[in-house]
Amino acid sequence: MKPVLIIRTGRAPDPIRARHGDFPHWFRLGAKLSPERVRVVDVEAGETLPPPREVAGALITGSAAMVTERAPWSERTAGWIRDAMDEALPMFGVCYGHQLMAHALGGRVDYLPGGREIGTVAIDLLDAARSDALASQFPATFKAHATHEQSVLELPAGATVLASSTRDPHHLVRYGANAMSSQFHPEFNADVMRAYIDRKHHDMRREGFDPHHTFRQVAPTPLARRLFRQFSRHHGLAAG
Repeated sequence: MKPVLIIRTGRAPDPIRARHGDFPHWFRLGAKLSPERVRVVDVEAGETLPPPREVAGALITGSAAMVTERAPWSERTAGWIRDAMDEALPMFGVCYGHQLMAHALGGRVDYLPGGREIGTVAIDLLDAARSDALASQFPATFKAHATHEQSVLELPAGATVLASSTRDPHHLVRYGANAMSSQFHPEFNADVMRAYIDRKHHDMRREGFDPHHTFRQVAPTPLARRLFRQFSRHHGLAAG
């Protein structure tokens, strides 16, 4: 059986990782992947990705890096994403992974106007979601966790935006029958979201945001988490 890749593009901050674990663990649990089927490739550390035809699917993590830095490891991964699209490989990118997929396929990524978006946010489905294989199963509005400074500002040609927030018009994007990405974090739980807000409170104050209010507004996001599981099941990646 072909493995499911978790493409690791970064690490959670040390204090969060020590208490809550790290991206590959959250992704595996969120997507309901069996441990024996997962292969983690740390592209940020220079590890080499296998050819797309040798894997069953790929999940691309977040990162503290910025897509606009055009780091060599990131640009190599962007090339791999293009090859994977040619193979119609099931792919789901999150946060940095979302931005990297859009960049790889011809979109434009840069800093989100107005500063970072962080906390539990309302995600609104757009008309295009009504006919989407996965997004059509969701209500018009649902909650999700987000923390990002950069965003997809222009979509690649042929991509379809499925959902937005008041701050970011491109929160959920589909690139074809087998590939999609989210700016929000379906793998986060409420404790992880609170930990990120606590870590970023000085930056938030400097940018004019109230971290205490944002912290108090954190809530469970079961529908966002369900999207990850449904993608995995839809493409035959999930355990069971």
